[in-house]
Amino acid sequence: MISEVHTAPVSANGSLIHIEHLAKVYELGEVEVHALRGVSLRISQGEFAAIMGASGSGKSTFMNILGCLDKPTKGSYLLEGIDVGSLSRDELAAIRNKKIGFVFQGFNLLSRTSALENVELPLFYGPTSTKARKAKAIAALERVGLGERIHHYPNQLSGGQQQRVAIARALVNDPSIILADEPTGNLDSRTSVEVMGVFQELNDHGITVILVTHEPDIAAFAKRHIVFRDGKIKTDRVNNDPKIASDVIKDMPMIDADEEEEAK
Repeated sequence: MISEVHTAPVSANGSLIHIEHLAKVYELGEVEVHALRGVSLRISQGEFAAIMGASGSGKSTFMNILGCLDKPTKGSYLLEGIDVGSLSRDELAAIRNKKIGFVFQGFNLLSRTSALENVELPLFYGPTSTKARKAKAIAALERVGLGERIHHYPNQLSGGQQQRVAIARALVNDPSIILADEPTGNLDSRTSVEVMGVFQELNDHGITVILVTHEPDIAAFAKRHIVFRDGKIKTDRVNNDPKIASDVIKDMPMIDADEEEEAK
């Protein structure tokens, strides 16, 4: 359980994520592949950061470590003061379930379960009652604008609506961070902006959002750009003029059903 994990003092600047000299080395036979080379980074509560970089830059490895899906070879990673590198497999699973909400490019919804049931899934791993589980899932779906579609199945929803279900599922356990890996990769341009609008609205309410994207147009909605190259951070800068999705969408044409089907 998370309550049993040793917690180090949170850093003086209140960093949600505090990474120092992080390295990851994969051994492929006799060859060592250095995916990350001494990365140091801090992310504060309430930030909206985009992780960018070409294929092989280290950004995916970095996100896997952030999401507690992998451990670093060297260096330290503190998440809310918890030394992630020292955790057991079960403790990492508890962190993933309680502190991190994942959103993926392919939605990863169960096709034979409703939106409500998909969002309820993370709650089955805790002591939440059936009544409370349903109430939390409905609240999460309402938060992303799907309160009237809770009983719809994935094949009854558009791509953008399916991604909203995935975002609601990520939110249902009140995580510390939303980690989104190419969340607009399977969406048309207008729907991509709509989804970025959901992330911006969540971030405006204090939720920390970290997304991986290779699209500069999508990164433009984030408030911070962190670019990886050759396993290191090449640039890390504040975006002082992020695009506002609600403004951008006003100038975009509507996509009718036939065009949406052709886009698929």
